[in-house]
Parts: sequence; structure tokens; C-alpha cells
Amino acid sequence: MWQIVLYVVLAALAVVYIYPFLVQVATSFKTNDAAAVDPVSLIPSPFTWAAYEQLFLRSDFPTWFANSAIVTILVTLGRVFFNSLAGYALARLRFRGRGIVFAALVAVMAVPTVVLLIPKFLVINQLGMYDSYAGMVLPLLVDAAGVFIMKNFFESIPASVEEQARIDGAGTFRIFWSVVLPMARPALITIVILSFQGSWNELSHFVISTQSPELTTLTKGVASLASGQLSQGSQYPIKLAAAAIMTIPVAVVFFIFQRRVMNASEGAVKE
Repeated sequence: MWQIVLYVVLAALAVVYIYPFLVQVATSFKTNDAAAVDPVSLIPSPFTWAAYEQLFLRSDFPTWFANSAIVTILVTLGRVFFNSLAGYALARLRFRGRGIVFAALVAVMAVPTVVLLIPKFLVINQLGMYDSYAGMVLPLLVDAAGVFIMKNFFESIPASVEEQARIDGAGTFRIFWSVVLPMARPALITIVILSFQGSWNELSHFVISTQSPELTTLTKGVASLASGQLSQGSQYPIKLAAAAIMTIPVAVVFFIFQRRVMNASEGAVKE
């Protein structure tokens, strides 16, 4: 009986959480008038592809999507590599000021992102990267949370694994690249998901780093729809169609890699 009650409660919670998404998808296939009259209906009447046609054929939505895809792929690859390097250095290498660097890393994680917007803009502008892909990508290549995750995971790997490789004559980078990094696959997948999601949904950084319409990302473009950029009226179908399309890449990446997120390290030697 208690199991039945539990499943009923969980099913009710699932409906509560998934219903807004279903409304979003259904509304994207409605006309403007139908969406304004009955915005929470799950049955489009009449059914129409007008919102998607307008997005892909009569707007800059394809350019927004392409810019977001380019930036997200570059940022994700960069974060996986540089976060791993920094995390391994903090976990294994012994150097002067190591504790100070780690304390500064933790302090950066506690600083609200909005506080750094103006200093970030000044640095980007001073370096001549404003309104370019470099200004959009380079400041996002490393994040404190990713370094923190990689450091903790590397510390969970037995040091004897590296000692064996060191005896065989492998250098520090070779040990990192060929021995330790493959064992950190769960942490790497976690970084991939977090980096992909974070850079795909990033807005504030792109607001201060670009101004050209050619460099507009999905987040900036979809936000501009709220001001009535494409047409008059409520524009519910267009807005929710754009939001639904934005959801697809993140959902695909998450469902592909979710089972490997932060599992125990594989192939480690017991001590």
C-alpha cells in the first residue's frame, strides 16, 4: 500500500514538472490568436508550423543557432582540457603557493557572476577581443567549479598508479595524459555536461562581449524576441518554439552521458 502511495505521489510530481514543458511544445504549434486565448491547452487548434517557419526562414535564428553551437563546442573542449590540467596540478604537483592558489579558486567560486561583468568587459575591450569569437570563447575556457571537480577526482585516484608509470620512465605530462586522464572519465563527462549546458545557456557574458548581429547567440536572440522583434502581438508560439529548440541539444547531451556522471574511478589499483 505504501509503495502504491509513493508511486502515485511521484507520478503527480512528475506531471507537475513536465506539464510546463508540454505546454511549451504544444503552444509552439498554435497560432498567435489561439495561444493568447487558451495558452495552457495541450492540443493545438488549429495545428500550424508557422512559428518554426518564421524562425528558420524569416529570421536570424539559424545564425543564432550556429553561433551558439560554435562557441559551445569550443568552450566545452577547452574546459575539459584546461580544467583537467589545472586540477591535476593542484592535486599532484607540489609547488610554492599551491595552497594560496586553491584558496583563491574557492574564493572565485563564491563571487557572484554579475560582480565580474564590468571588469570582464574592461579586460576584453583592453585586449582588443571585443565583438569577436575570441572575446566570446577565451574568457570561458576555464571555470573554477570545473577545476575543483577535477582536483577532487584526481586526489581519489591512488598515487601508486602514477608511481608505476614513473618507474617506467614516463614524464609528468605523459602520466597525466596517458594514465590518469583516462581513469578520470566520469569526472570528464561531468565537466562536458556542465560546460555544454553552461556555455549553451550563457547570456550575461555574451551581452558584454559582443554587439554585432552576426555574433548573436541563441540566448541573446531569444531574449530579444520578448521585445517584439519578429512580429506584433504576444508571439507566444515563436518564443516557445525557440525555447523548445534550445532545449534539445542540452537534453540530448545529458541523456547520452548521464549514466557516467561521477561514477567511481575505473581500473584503479587498490592500496
